[in-house]
Amino acid sequence: MTDIPRSALILTLAGAIPFVWGAATLLVPALEAWGRTTIGPRFVGPYIQLYYGAIILSFMSGVLWGFATRTSGSRAATGYALSVIPALWAFFMTGGGPVAANMNLLFGFIGLLALDAAFWRWGLAPPWWMHLRLPVTVIVVACLAVGVIA
Repeated sequence: MTDIPRSALILTLAGAIPFVWGAATLLVPALEAWGRTTIGPRFVGPYIQLYYGAIILSFMSGVLWGFATRTSGSRAATGYALSVIPALWAFFMTGGGPVAANMNLLFGFIGLLALDAAFWRWGLAPPWWMHLRLPVTVIVVACLAVGVIA
């Protein structure tokens, strides 16, 4: 079964909105000005991407931890150890200014995809997991790339 549950798909796509919004406000100055005035400077450009990106990497650590609970022994220990990497990455690698932090988040999401694939190959993630994670990771990485090059 590779059909993604509708609720998981909708929530995942909704979760990508802050990344898309951040990229859009970097590319369209009028949109950035409107957002800054209407909802505040923390919710436009690289700021929303960095703050939200760190939160999502930490959230995904929890998801991977949950997958690790589905096994035991050395595989569980490996899973638990690997599952904390995205949160630690977000914590240690999002300083140094918006461009460096965006670049580090971009690499963090690519690394997360590799971890997603490992947990999926081990049979710990649902069969549809990579069908969900791959496209959303492409969206997130593309949006973060805008923050690096804009």
